[in-house]
Amino acid sequence: MIAVFILTYLVMAVLMYVICRAGDVNEDMGYKVEINWIMQGLEDAGTFSEPDLHDMQYIRKVSFLPVTERSEEDTEGLLDFYKNHNGVSSAAYPLVLNGKQTGFVRFDYIASTGNRRILWIAEGVLLVSWMMILAVLWYVRMRIIKPFHVISKMPYELAKGHLQVDVEENRGRFFGKFVWGISMLKDTLNDSKAKALNLEKEKKLLLLSISHDIKIPLSTIKLYAKALREEIYESKEQRNHAMSQIERHAAEIEEFVNKIVSTASEEIFDIEVINSEFYLDEYIGKIREIYEPKCRLMMTEFTIGTYSNKLLKGDIDCAVEVMENLMENAVKYGDGQKIRIDFYEEDYCQVIEVFNTGIPVEQNQMSHLFDSFYRGSNAHDKSGNGLGLYIARQIMHKMEGDIFARRDEGGMFFGLVFRM
Repeated sequence: MIAVFILTYLVMAVLMYVICRAGDVNEDMGYKVEINWIMQGLEDAGTFSEPDLHDMQYIRKVSFLPVTERSEEDTEGLLDFYKNHNGVSSAAYPLVLNGKQTGFVRFDYIASTGNRRILWIAEGVLLVSWMMILAVLWYVRMRIIKPFHVISKMPYELAKGHLQVDVEENRGRFFGKFVWGISMLKDTLNDSKAKALNLEKEKKLLLLSISHDIKIPLSTIKLYAKALREEIYESKEQRNHAMSQIERHAAEIEEFVNKIVSTASEEIFDIEVINSEFYLDEYIGKIREIYEPKCRLMMTEFTIGTYSNKLLKGDIDCAVEVMENLMENAVKYGDGQKIRIDFYEEDYCQVIEVFNTGIPVEQNQMSHLFDSFYRGSNAHDKSGNGLGLYIARQIMHKMEGDIFARRDEGGMFFGLVFRM
């Protein structure tokens, strides 16, 4: 682009010069006309007198050199008469009065009056304009394009799992935040990778430990069960003792299983929430930015009710994650006709409700919607793992808020409760 602009400037400058020079050709005869007027006036007057140049457009000065016998000392004056002056052209004409040459008249003139001046002004304006454009393009190149080329490979490298690539620091106003975000993403991916490796290691150790611990009660259960099947125990007390041992060791195995489930749940749902304060307008703005274009593409009516810009307590990033979960559920399980977000206050809390049209969840399933790994009867043909609403509830509780759901004949309501 810089090269194109430079080439365009050169072409336009040449064209302007050619056009203005073409205008100069038409004006070249103007100064000759004025010289003829002055010479005619001097001949009519019969003597040289300083002409009035007030109305002259081209003539700037008139000088007279009389014809006399000159000594060598007058050579300097003669040379000065014929000396060229900057910025003007000159011409000398003999002055003949009464049939006798009396001297020479020198005319200092400019060949054109307007076009050259306009040319210089236009060229100057054009040069300044193009210099400003070049400065802007150079700034864009050095501050935006070049830094972008440096960091453009980073997402590709991160996607391939090359997490050891250093992110070059950039404090520019355009990419400073982007580079900071990429650096945070790299650190998060590194932490996630390390956490996954540790989790895998702990899982294997846990399984080995549990399998070892389970062997003893399991072998005992098998032993007592075999004895009962073969009727080794003759008395009722011995049989009751064997069954109580089976029950006790089964409880031990159940405890081990609960430990595995608890440990896995703690690892999966270890959600970090940093509580602070955020404005409702900023929160809804993030949701609007994501889902207005998406609903428009799906031809789903998406409306956001009126609200006051209140200050809410919580983590805005986690709150956005919860709202995204509700909106995705509205898109996935609704009928695609309408999604609406409403606002109201209750007990000094801000309630935000997301409504979607469609078939509501069965009444007997409402109490299980926020359980982990639970999926309703309307989800049999939809992808998912049944964790979205469970995680959403965990996040809202950590923000000292709550989440609820209610049925409607025309669809489902999901509400978020934020402290103010």
